Amino acid sequence: MSETCQLDCGSCSADCADRTKNQTDFTEQPHHLSNIKKVIGVVSGKGGVGKSLVTSLLAVTMNRRGHHTAILDADITGPSIPKSFGIKKKAIGTDTGILPVKSVTGIDIMSINLLLENDTDPVVWRGPIIAGTVKQFWTEVIWEDVDYLFIDMPPGTGDVPLTVFQSIKVDGIIIVTSPQELVSMIVSKAVKMAQMMNIPIYGIVENMSYFKCTDCDKEHRIFGESNIEKVAASHGIKVLAKLPIDTRIAASCDAGMIELIHENYLEEIAPLLEA
Repeated sequence: MSETCQLDCGSCSADCADRTKNQTDFTEQPHHLSNIKKVIGVVSGKGGVGKSLVTSLLAVTMNRRGHHTAILDADITGPSIPKSFGIKKKAIGTDTGILPVKSVTGIDIMSINLLLENDTDPVVWRGPIIAGTVKQFWTEVIWEDVDYLFIDMPPGTGDVPLTVFQSIKVDGIIIVTSPQELVSMIVSKAVKMAQMMNIPIYGIVENMSYFKCTDCDKEHRIFGESNIEKVAASHGIKVLAKLPIDTRIAASCDAGMIELIHENYLEEIAPLLEA
């Protein structure tokens, strides 16, 4: 034990014998009828970088490859997953548990908007209640024969990401970012939190990386030249993909037809997840 030990393993990242012996295990078991093979978190250090888009595209990509995929929408105050998939139905609760709603192509989805009477009703809850709701999405929802469960995290390093990392056995995370200059600091925060919680990092996806003009067929860097490779290398992780600014993607999400997007922007990530 360190001389400076405060006897509070929950807030300490030190790897010592006493920590191993004394620390509390906060892991929650999924619903007893659930069968989930792999859990992947999609995180970002700040909002507005397209984290929910990447989550949705990953689920669609793996679903097209013959895997049964699912999305746990952990962004309780800003849920957007049901809208992207055009889901109007509400989740159903039974005596056994809560059943997720299936998309057109069979992707299982659970989001707070599937429980609210109106999609536009705000969720004005404090952090512990929000975190508890996310935990219930894991313990009380029946995730049946899911190969890949993607968790769409809220931005930042607050209550919900901490709850997910402590309560759910996450196999790894994918960090989503954008090309702005402050990306280095934001990515570093996400990486360091994952390292503190001993969560493996698959790599980084850069969204809004470029715009490809349909007239001249040239790629234009709207937000300036990216330094994502340098940032990734500094942390020893990979850049998995770079997504363009594409109005067709935005239109498909607004129309609830993300499953109809034909471009396979994240196809190269699939073998990494399958390995």
